[in-house]
Amino acid sequence: MDNTTEYMGAHLAFKSRWHKTDEELCRHSMSFVLHKAIRIDFFQSYLYLLEKLPLVKLYALTSEVINGEMQFYARAKHFYREVPASEEGMMGDFVELSSADVESSREFLRDLVGGPGKAGTDFALDCGSGIGRVSKHVLLPFFKRVELVDMMENFLAEAQNYLRGYKRKVDMYYCCGLQDFTPAPGKYDVIWIQWVSGNLTDKDLLGFLIRCQKGLKENGIIVLKDNVARQGCVLDQVDSSVIRDLNILSNLIEKSGLTILRQQRQEGFPETCVPVWMIAMQKNFTRARNGVTEMGLELEDFELRERENEAEHGKPR
Repeated sequence: MDNTTEYMGAHLAFKSRWHKTDEELCRHSMSFVLHKAIRIDFFQSYLYLLEKLPLVKLYALTSEVINGEMQFYARAKHFYREVPASEEGMMGDFVELSSADVESSREFLRDLVGGPGKAGTDFALDCGSGIGRVSKHVLLPFFKRVELVDMMENFLAEAQNYLRGYKRKVDMYYCCGLQDFTPAPGKYDVIWIQWVSGNLTDKDLLGFLIRCQKGLKENGIIVLKDNVARQGCVLDQVDSSVIRDLNILSNLIEKSGLTILRQQRQEGFPETCVPVWMIAMQKNFTRARNGVTEMGLELEDFELRERENEAEHGKPR
């Protein structure tokens, strides 16, 4: 049996098995016993086969999303429809932590912009902006102009009111999920991604980081700030998101062709909270010429190989 036939057989078996167990997983709230049984019985062999094909490699967390990525994104959007367009809503009822979050973000950013060899202070992009809390308190004090992108139209509508004192500095509000968003080429000094990377599958986060590199000016940086698992990854079915550990995040960053400049844990949050980390990244100009794991992929290569895989085998679910 050749690799293609072997792959297709495994892929079809996976879809069939997952379809049969989807309702039962939902009904039993992803019971540990059933979850473990499926992982041991099938995921490992399935992922092993996927390793053999470029750009189809999935971490376990992506495969664990019930009914595929379309359902993953639909559930997230359904959840956020019920979230108030307010600072309390943006902080998930932990609004008392907003000041500590803002202070740490400012200190982290201050060391990365506005000096020789550092990122400029002309233009920033706020990804997963919500109503613009990060833009207002972190980015606008540093940058001459800011743009916001978020998938929720009601959040962006409130952002225009929330940021009404900064109309001259806010250029654009983009209503789009990050899995479908492409930053304008060479436009931004800083692209800030906070509390939204977990709403992307591994494949889409990798693709977004690759596209973000195209959007950076010279010496531009990307900052990712998010909840980080202590080990492995955690799937939250309530808001349809995942929490990755630092090793998984670092692996995705490396594959995208970025280099980590600095990473720092958020201080001032209760120990009962999930750890929050800030990671500053920049283009890796010394990366190797060939290979996925050694250099990351150019955007055109990533999209081309992805289309070729989907045309030949269908899109993995």
